[in-house]
Amino acid sequence: MAKRNMIEREKKRAALVAKLGKKREALKATIADPNADFDAKQVAVTALQKMPRDSSYTRKRNRCAITGRTRGVYKKFGLARHKLREAAMKGEVPGLKKASW
Repeated sequence: MAKRNMIEREKKRAALVAKLGKKREALKATIADPNADFDAKQVAVTALQKMPRDSSYTRKRNRCAITGRTRGVYKKFGLARHKLREAAMKGEVPGLKKASW
């Protein structure tokens, strides 16, 4: 199981992304706009730099919903590989069954 502070940190990042994501995208669009004047771009760059780093979507990390593990997490299920396998064996994941040939 992951440390509780790491899990809480990820929750905080997810909340910041949800809160500031649209504002961040608007600033990036202003910066990338070829028709925008230089001063507007500079203001947008400064505003983007003053935003918290954790509000960036790329700072988020996928974690298992049960254990908090970061590696081997399936996005579709939100579970790490070994917890997904355990849940599938118990029949807790609808539509998923173990392959056999």
